[in-house]
Amino acid sequence: MAAGTKASGAGPKGSKKGQKITKKFIINCSQPVNDKIFDIQAFEKFLHDRIKVDGRTGNLGDNINISQQADGKIEVIAHQEFSGRYLKYLTKKFLKKQQLRDWLRVVSTSKGVYELRFFNIVNDEADDDDE
Repeated sequence: MAAGTKASGAGPKGSKKGQKITKKFIINCSQPVNDKIFDIQAFEKFLHDRIKVDGRTGNLGDNINISQQADGKIEVIAHQEFSGRYLKYLTKKFLKKQQLRDWLRVVSTSKGVYELRFFNIVNDEADDDDE
């Protein structure tokens, strides 16, 4: 019986109720920003307007902070459960809206870091030589 009481006592200790969740995500847009085809201010505003918290847009409060870094990066800090895939989805949605989806793609370079890269377009020079 003593073993049963010990196991039930371990339950509340192991809960995440008291722990503070902080997740940091970075979207690196420096490559398209340097080529002047990507408006980073519009992207930051898009994220502010579109990120949903508890199923509602415009509900960021103190839970989610979106800030722009000097070198063409957007930093999203969430103090609650937040998905990086959702950030990638919103980035792709913005690219589609700006008609940049054909030239840019969103790649995860490491955990919590996403980068906008150009598609590698390789021209076959062998076809040009035949003419």
